[in-house]
Amino acid sequence: MLRRICLIVLALTVISVFAVGAQDEAQYAGLDMDLSGITIRMANIGGGQYEAMYESISVFEEATGATVEIVALLDGFAIDQKLKVDFATGAADYDVAWDHTSFVAQYTNFLLPLQDFFSEEELAAFSPAILEAATIDGNLYLIPRHADISPIHYRADLYTDDAIAAAYMDATGEELSVPSTLEQIDRQARFFVDNGHATFGYVLAGKEEALTGRFYEMLFASGGALFNDAYEPTFNDEIGVAVAELLASWYADGVIPSDTTSLLWDGVAQYFCNNDVAIKLEWYGWYAYFQGADSCAVAGNFGLARGFTGLSVGGDAVRPSGWAGAHAFSIPATAPNPQAGAQLIKFLASERVAYEEALLGFLPTRNDVWDRIIADAADAENPLDRERLELARIQVGEDFKTPPLIAEWIPFSNLFYPQLQAIILGDIGAQAGLDAAAEATRELMADAGYF
Repeated sequence: MLRRICLIVLALTVISVFAVGAQDEAQYAGLDMDLSGITIRMANIGGGQYEAMYESISVFEEATGATVEIVALLDGFAIDQKLKVDFATGAADYDVAWDHTSFVAQYTNFLLPLQDFFSEEELAAFSPAILEAATIDGNLYLIPRHADISPIHYRADLYTDDAIAAAYMDATGEELSVPSTLEQIDRQARFFVDNGHATFGYVLAGKEEALTGRFYEMLFASGGALFNDAYEPTFNDEIGVAVAELLASWYADGVIPSDTTSLLWDGVAQYFCNNDVAIKLEWYGWYAYFQGADSCAVAGNFGLARGFTGLSVGGDAVRPSGWAGAHAFSIPATAPNPQAGAQLIKFLASERVAYEEALLGFLPTRNDVWDRIIADAADAENPLDRERLELARIQVGEDFKTPPLIAEWIPFSNLFYPQLQAIILGDIGAQAGLDAAAEATRELMADAGYF
C-alpha cells in the first residue's frame, strides 16, 4: 500500500510539473452519457504503476452517475487465467476487461467487436499500427491503453568511472561503452560482477510468458524464429540453443540472480531500483518509478539505449531487439452493460487520462498524447526525459515486433517456459530441453490444425 501511495504522489508531482508546459488542457472523453444507476464492472491489471490510472475513475463516476466496481486487480498472467476460465464457463459478468495484443487472439470468440461502439473519428487518435494489431478478421477487439517496448537500461556510474574503464580495457582489450550487442552485454555483465562493481550483471523475468517473450526477443534479435511459415517450431536450431546456453551460463556464473525463475516484472524492476544490476532490458513504463529518489537507489544514475542486436551466430540476420505489444481494454460478449463499458473505455483511453499515464513513463498509443509529452520534454530539466521519448519513437517506429498473433501463444508459452527454466537451472541441456519443447509444441500446433 505504501508503494502504491508513493507512486500516486509521484505521478501527481510529475503531472503538476509537466502540465505547465502544455498549451491547452488535455480533454476527457466518455462523459457525455447519463449512466445513473448503472454499475460498470471491470477486471483490471494491477500492481505497480498500472493502478495510478484507476484513481481517475472517480471523475467518470461523478460526471456520468455510474458506479465502477473493480472485480479483479491482478498481474497480467493472473488476469489472463481469470479471463480464460470466466470465458470458458460463461462467468464473465463484467463490462470491461484488461487485454493485450499478445493475448487477444485466444479471446476473440468471447469479445464484442468494438467498431460498433467507437466512431472513425474517435479511433483516428490512435496509432494505426497498434489498431491493426488489435484487429482480427476485420473486427477491432481492443482499444489500446499504452504500448510496450524495452530499451537497454544501464547504471550510468559504471560507464563514467575512468578506473573501471581502464580495468575493462586491460581485461578485454575493448573500450567500455554502453553495449549495443548481446555479446557486449555478456562480456560487460561478467566483468562488472567478477570485479565487484555490481551485484548482478543482468536480470530478466524468469517465468511464464515473460520468460518466453524475453527468449523470443533474444532469438529474433539473433536472427532466429520461434516458427517457420508453416508454424512448425524452429526455436531448437543452432541459434535457439546458443541463446538458451547463454541464459544457463549466466545463471550458473551468478550473472543473474538465483531467484530468476521466480521473477516477474515487479521483481525485476526492484533489482534495478536497488542499484543492484548493471544492465538490463526494461519496459519504458517503469521510468518514473526508477526516477523516484525516495524509493529507488538508482534514481539519477541510469541511462537508456536502443535494444541490443543479437548473437553473431545469426550472421547478417541479426537485428535490434524489440519485443513489443500494447496493453488495452476490451468488452466481453457477455457484458451486462456493453454500451456503458464502452463509455468507460472512452474515458480511460481519452487524451487526458492517457496523458497522465504517459507522464509515469508509459508509451502512449494516441498521437495527440505523443505530441504533448514531446512538447513537454523540450523544456525538461532532466535531459533523459527528452532522450527517452526520442529513443522510444525510434524503437516503436523501427524495432516494434509482436509475438506471433496466434490463439496458441499462451498455450505454447505454457509448454515452452518450463523447459527453458529447466535449462537455465542446469537440470537439462539446452539442445535436449529445446528439443523436448519443440516436440510438445509440434503436437500443440498439429492439434490446433496448423498442419
